[in-house]
Amino acid sequence: MSVTRTAPTLVAVAHGSPDPRARESVLALLRRVRAMRRSLRVELGHLETDEPLLGDTLARLRGEAVLVPLLFGRGYHVKHDIPSVLSRASHLDATVAACLGPHPLLVEALYGRLLEAGYRGGAVVLASAGSRDPESAAGTRTTAAMLSHRLGGAPVVPAYASAASPTVAEAVELLRSHGHRGIALSSCFTAPGFFATRCAEAAPGIVAEPLGAHASLARLLLHRFDRAAAALPVRALHHAAA
Repeated sequence: MSVTRTAPTLVAVAHGSPDPRARESVLALLRRVRAMRRSLRVELGHLETDEPLLGDTLARLRGEAVLVPLLFGRGYHVKHDIPSVLSRASHLDATVAACLGPHPLLVEALYGRLLEAGYRGGAVVLASAGSRDPESAAGTRTTAAMLSHRLGGAPVVPAYASAASPTVAEAVELLRSHGHRGIALSSCFTAPGFFATRCAEAAPGIVAEPLGAHASLARLLLHRFDRAAAALPVRALHHAAA
């Protein structure tokens, strides 16, 4: 007997934003993911604001699925919102992959965007959305430490758009109080939107773009998908051996 298994559907879970640039950025990222693995079915679902909503995406799927959060920390959305929506899709064999951070591929994407923005050295503020969950904040601190290492030891201070401190302005002042000038902003956001804009407006110098369709971020999505898919119980189709 031979055993074959159809790959699960990759469902990218975006937060959603009233900024139309956010959806376009996420769609560009998923086009890159599809180009990297043409045999894989890739769908999109939003937690709020944008269509399709995650629940609607899951309702029209059958078989197996892996939900990959386009989020960088294990905060409320990852721990509660996504599992809650998934619990209402009992017709699926599905699981939720790890969020995107921290990971070396995330650091490569952040590093690449900084270089594209003209960064040539100096202190960096790592801006992210923020969360009250301490595990999410710990992950951001780890990403900041990894980015500092990738930048050859340059100081990298995490900052947040909401729900946590310091803000970007506070992080900039902290670095200035230690004698740093020419401070750059690294944008740990999937796409443009309210939080990314708020952080950029508080930055005094170079501002890196959100990660968008960066190749390293696309590879990270596939990596998270593969790890989660491998853990799904095998419900394979059996065929007689030729």
